[in-house]
Amino acid sequence: MTRVLVVDDEKLIVKGIRFSLEQDGMKVDCAYDGEEAIELAKQNEYDMILLDVMLPKHDGFEVCQTIREFSEVPIIMLTARGGDMDKILGLDYGADDYITKPFNILEVKARIKAILRRNQKSQSHTRQEQHIVTAGDMKLDIDGRRVFVGNKEINLTAKEFDILELLATSPNKVFSREKLLSMVWGSKASESGDVRTVDVHVRRLREKIEPSPSEPRYVHTKWGVGYYFRVSGE
Repeated sequence: MTRVLVVDDEKLIVKGIRFSLEQDGMKVDCAYDGEEAIELAKQNEYDMILLDVMLPKHDGFEVCQTIREFSEVPIIMLTARGGDMDKILGLDYGADDYITKPFNILEVKARIKAILRRNQKSQSHTRQEQHIVTAGDMKLDIDGRRVFVGNKEINLTAKEFDILELLATSPNKVFSREKLLSMVWGSKASESGDVRTVDVHVRRLREKIEPSPSEPRYVHTKWGVGYYFRVSGE
């Protein structure tokens, strides 16, 4: 059974989301402030978190950042403000997607199902190529969805891992930002054309895996085109 944590201080919104998700057979827990959300996320294993930005005690950005320190659970931010900066901030703090209020509950459910479907496919898909990709001092465990640089395991979000896996399993192939948006986020995201989403995730990925993010060793930029994977110095 899919387990979802819904976090919003507006109880009528929480009640509506909860009812609709439970109608689809999901188990739903609720939190009404940032502190409660963090505690529930620590105590339970969730398949998805719906997280409002404007919360008492800790706002949604702080909650997302804290959860990312111990979990890769997919997070969809709910924001009443439609500005680009809010969306970019949410992605910057580790969110996988965002939805602007007021929203249609059918869209919320569609986004949840799309992310869960991609995660299940990533976890269950048996690849014919090698399951371990080694490049320089990086090791990518595709089946286990784990990344090691040297002897240290790097904690990546689901989207960051998907980008790295896609690039690392096709070294030297340049992927346009539009192509990455389509392959990692799906056709609906591709239609919106917001390629800044890709840039934000690549920057966060570099901050985690690169010895010097400003001079990347693994994930490189082809200016005006997109990104590609190559181990510099080899």
